Amino acid sequence: MTWKIVKLSLKSIFNNKMRSFLTMLGIIIGVMAVVILVSITQGAASGITDSISNMGSQLITASISDSDVTISAEEIENLASYPAVDSVAPVITAAETVKKNSNTGSYSIVGITPDYFSVLDVDIQRGRKIVESDLEWNTKVCVIGTEAAMDLFGTWDAVNGTIILGDSIYKVVGVLEEQGSSLAGSDDSRIFIPYSTAERMTGQTGVSSFYVKAAGENTVNAAINSIEGYLLQETRDEESYTVSNQSEVLDTMDDVTNTMSLLLAGIAAISLLVGGIGIMNIMLVSVTERTREIGIRKAVGAKRRHIMLQFLCEACILSALGGVIGLLGSFCVIECYSLAASQAAGINWMVGFAAIGFCIIIGVVFGSYPAAKASRLQPIEALRTS
Repeated sequence: MTWKIVKLSLKSIFNNKMRSFLTMLGIIIGVMAVVILVSITQGAASGITDSISNMGSQLITASISDSDVTISAEEIENLASYPAVDSVAPVITAAETVKKNSNTGSYSIVGITPDYFSVLDVDIQRGRKIVESDLEWNTKVCVIGTEAAMDLFGTWDAVNGTIILGDSIYKVVGVLEEQGSSLAGSDDSRIFIPYSTAERMTGQTGVSSFYVKAAGENTVNAAINSIEGYLLQETRDEESYTVSNQSEVLDTMDDVTNTMSLLLAGIAAISLLVGGIGIMNIMLVSVTERTREIGIRKAVGAKRRHIMLQFLCEACILSALGGVIGLLGSFCVIECYSLAASQAAGINWMVGFAAIGFCIIIGVVFGSYPAAKASRLQPIEALRTS
């Protein structure tokens, strides 16, 4: 009997193909909205999370916001003597105009020590890194990212070339490996100079930010406590500095991503509810159109539950079929987005199947009233309808 009801429902749906498709359209759009928005959001968040993770769980970032506090780079580097700390890399960041022949642009200039490369796990593909002798002699040399090299020189092979940084000529001694974008910004578009040279260029005498690499993953908390204790001793103010670890940023990112996904899914789910109302509306029209059919079926022995199950089955099939079409459409859209945006974004199948399950629930909820109305029709009154 159940299979017979399903066949009758399918026959009714395919006898009115255009009306059935328009009825499913609200469900299709709703499912596509939910799946596409959540999948793209989670894909973008995953890319950011990977960038943070690639920086290493042992990386600690610290900054000093109190301008009245002056701590030299040498004093900060003394943190490396702590058992929980492997190495320290103070940095100076400034924006400067850089020229190379007719190519001019504003770039982020970063003053670094040799430990910067090991602390942030950065390597070069051509030339050499900044070394201790560059700091001792305040040499005007630089290591540049691949994007900066392409903009200024038109090639990654920029070693031994020269650029004008501010009013001085700097020699390019190295080019970084390509890193791609990250949450903290890409090193590909930055220019690195010796820390001592950056101090003279900017006039900055104290460290405002620095990176620390913990001795091991198990000593990260101990390293953070050591850094906080040192900064508290130097500044006498807990509000004048911040110390953070990548794992904390990852936890925050997870919370933000989950909240955004739920928010977007909730907004898009409204389309599914609108689609459910459309199914109920069409099913009510169908009950009115098929009043005589219902009367004949009841006259030949069909029971009330059979009529109700048939109309309820039609509503569920319409809703579930719309969900499946919407899921397939979402897959196509996300694949096109990945190709067009050159960004990896995979469909979240769990969200997709959950949306189809929600569609079935919508079919049951919004199909119940039309089904109940059809089942309550009296055979004699139904047969009188022309």
